[in-house]
Amino acid sequence: MSDVAKFSDVLASIDPDAEQEFVLPQGWAQGRAFFGGFSAAIAFQHAKLGVDLEQPIRALTISFVGPLEPGTATLQRTILRKGKSVTQVRVEIVQNGGVQLSGLFTFGRSRPSQVRITDTLPAEVPNREHGLPFPKTPILPEFAHHFDYSVTVGGLPFSNTQSRQFGGWVRFCNEDTPIDVGLFLGLVDAWPPAVLPMLNQPAPASSLTWTIEFPELLPTHKKATDWWQYVAYIDYAADGYGHTHSHVWDDDGNLVAISRQTITVFA
Repeated sequence: MSDVAKFSDVLASIDPDAEQEFVLPQGWAQGRAFFGGFSAAIAFQHAKLGVDLEQPIRALTISFVGPLEPGTATLQRTILRKGKSVTQVRVEIVQNGGVQLSGLFTFGRSRPSQVRITDTLPAEVPNREHGLPFPKTPILPEFAHHFDYSVTVGGLPFSNTQSRQFGGWVRFCNEDTPIDVGLFLGLVDAWPPAVLPMLNQPAPASSLTWTIEFPELLPTHKKATDWWQYVAYIDYAADGYGHTHSHVWDDDGNLVAISRQTITVFA
């Protein structure tokens, strides 16, 4: 897949204009649609270009309104409020005459505080050397070929593994660049919904909403090709919907993100 556009190159091609035409590249499909983690990263990159560098991302919420497709789309950015410490931004990706993704992004500078609670949930993910890669089968989504996986928590998708936990290790295959938030969003969403290992045969599933929070800035010395630890937990699943939360650590065991998703599953 060497002729497929690189994740980082696509993000770097976004310009600061508040509204612009943009091409979602081929080679990153998720079923018949465009990979959601990539579209969220594009929306984040567009939001970031409208905010002061001194205000890093603190949290974002993405609603996957409809399926995006590879090809031309429109990015639209609105600054909802720009304060001294915090800026709130909305980004929409429009395609085929309608909004297909809507994102709310909260950026905020650090400030003095008497409150400091930094003992976080430790990483207890089994070593990746004993994990299972995703099999290169026809049902593996196109985008997943850009990542390496080692499943060490729960089981593989569609393996009838009745565990409420799912995860392991993940990294980009061909992005030997320092990690940034855009690339990181792709890594986190590269994991399939946590309910899929509970199924005994393939069935469609997708993210409906996604909220991710960053307790600290990403470590700048890490690369996208470094391994990152991920564990998702199913809080509740019924009636075709699932509610999950997950934690993401770097390979040193430092917590770097807290994520929550509402997912749909057609099984």
